[in-house]
Amino acid sequence: MVEESASERYLASARNCFLVGAVLAGLAVGLGAYHAHGLQGLLEARGLEADVVLKRLGNFEVGVRYQFYHALAFIAFAGLSASFWSRPFKLAVSLMAVGTVVFSGSLYLLVFLNLPVMGAITPLGGVMQIAGWIVAAVAARVSRK
Repeated sequence: MVEESASERYLASARNCFLVGAVLAGLAVGLGAYHAHGLQGLLEARGLEADVVLKRLGNFEVGVRYQFYHALAFIAFAGLSASFWSRPFKLAVSLMAVGTVVFSGSLYLLVFLNLPVMGAITPLGGVMQIAGWIVAAVAARVSRK
């Protein structure tokens, strides 16, 4: 078995950060377009009250917005990874990735499947995102590079 060099691990980590960011960003653009051009009709066709439709549109928009913010963060992390890549930084990236899927994903499920219970899960994703940002700040602060 051939051991990876530090530069190979860095390149793989940077590539993975960029890949996650690019996928999240592309999905956010597509979901944002659907929000703008089709989601309201879908929700109205389900017979939801007008106030519920507006609330669900707002929920969906928040999910897309936070997904896009974190997509851009992953792309930035790909560029910064040479300076800060460490176990804490990997933890930060992991927390943000899982947090984004849980946060935005639970909002999408709430809207598409009309499952209000998903609103109780959304804050868990938000807490993971916050923890990820805190760990990223600590990782940058203690970095020796």
